[in-house]
Amino acid sequence: MMEEQIKTGGFADVIYHAGGSNHFGIDRNNVLKYAEGFTKPLPTVGCLILYGLCFFLLSRAIEHIHLGIAYATWSGVGIVVTTLVSVFLFHQRVNLPTVLGIVLVLTGCVLMNLFGTPH
Repeated sequence: MMEEQIKTGGFADVIYHAGGSNHFGIDRNNVLKYAEGFTKPLPTVGCLILYGLCFFLLSRAIEHIHLGIAYATWSGVGIVVTTLVSVFLFHQRVNLPTVLGIVLVLTGCVLMNLFGTPH
């Protein structure tokens, strides 16, 4: 099935849509910080637009892959990258339980992708 998707462009579509969804989702999380509880108009509007783009692209990705695997991967990548951004951009600290939680999330994503529902 994977070979069929590559031949028809489906696999490239999945990568494009899932990657774009993750990109907009991470951007959305960062803009959400600047929206300050939706009290700042411009970041609030930006956040809402990014939410729409994010979920639109995720909906396109799940046309080709299973919802559970797509969402787990999307969430896992989003958690890791958003945490890294919060550390480097917003100078927030993470502790050992946070790092262990992230490792568990990534482990779950890898397990779902390797042994989850067949593609």
